Amino acid sequence: MSSIFSNSKRIVVKVGSALLVDGVSGELRRDWLISLCADVAALKREGKQVILVSSGAIALGRRALGLKAGALRLEESQAAAAAGQVRLAEAYADIFAGESIVAAQILLTLGDTEERRRYLNARATLGTLLELNAVPVINENDTVATAEIKFGDNDRLGARVASMMGADQLVLLSDVDGLYTADPSRDSAAAHIPEVASITPEIEAMATGSVSGFGRGGMASKLIAARIATGAGCDVIIARGESLSPLAQIAGGARHTIFRASMTPAAARKRWIAGVLQPQGVLMIDEGAVKALTEGKSLLPAGIRQIDGRFERGDAVLVKDREGREIARGLAAYNASDAERIAGKRTVEIEAILGYRGRDEMIHRDDLALTVKA
Repeated sequence: MSSIFSNSKRIVVKVGSALLVDGVSGELRRDWLISLCADVAALKREGKQVILVSSGAIALGRRALGLKAGALRLEESQAAAAAGQVRLAEAYADIFAGESIVAAQILLTLGDTEERRRYLNARATLGTLLELNAVPVINENDTVATAEIKFGDNDRLGARVASMMGADQLVLLSDVDGLYTADPSRDSAAAHIPEVASITPEIEAMATGSVSGFGRGGMASKLIAARIATGAGCDVIIARGESLSPLAQIAGGARHTIFRASMTPAAARKRWIAGVLQPQGVLMIDEGAVKALTEGKSLLPAGIRQIDGRFERGDAVLVKDREGREIARGLAAYNASDAERIAGKRTVEIEAILGYRGRDEMIHRDDLALTVKA
């Protein structure tokens, strides 16, 4: 569309309830959704991968169930979500089909991004959908989530998804066109801030509450989301989205605020692997594997000579040479038991040994950070 999206390969777009659902009638703004899906299709034609994080299920469901205006009890919210999710998914599937794109619904709770096994499963499913050229449409699973396990708003859900998937950009479409020095509805001298290089205490002090009748998140939640995403190497755009073709509007110069990440998603992920995670085991590798790793390649089972510790798939492990020197740290693609069975074996033998087809690598290069200089 323009230079604002041109350098991004993977984009997460968060859609607020007030954009999807008419505030008076409670009905889906179908013309607007058609224009958004056309924008997504245009990005995909440029070779981008797009993930949507969509609100709107509760707002649609409460009308369908005849629930009263005002705050809902938890069980009423869950019932509304159940009724609304069907309608929302159907709308996305129908409209994207008109663009010859398959839409896929994924419902997440906080535990799906916090608990390691569930995180890996969600990440693998989303990655496969993107490889198959589908558009994942994600929402918080409000039908089962309680106050203790909810994200709280879809701004933060969008940030968690962007972080999990290594996205280059997170676009928060909402009822505001970016960050101001003060609340512009209360202070006529409030100035719009087009770009934020770092989220400082001064920037955080500019946040205000939600101004829409539907959304749970205001500018404060958007800044929290921006901190999460930029820390994972993802730029964040906050823009007003009420107009038709909101992504094309941004590309065409519509006012917005962009929060810049200080590093790429790959660099942020490798820093996290190298310095944040507690290793649960050790893989001893031969000289050939050491050479392969220093050349930027993945660690294959054939190069492993010894395995120590008890770890699960996705846990961090140390990689050492035969002299016991640490070479790298990474995320294991197999648990310790299966790793021991395939250590030293060729990739083509894995399925016959384990009885299932796993990954070709013990640690993929994207999940590995060297701790010695190449």
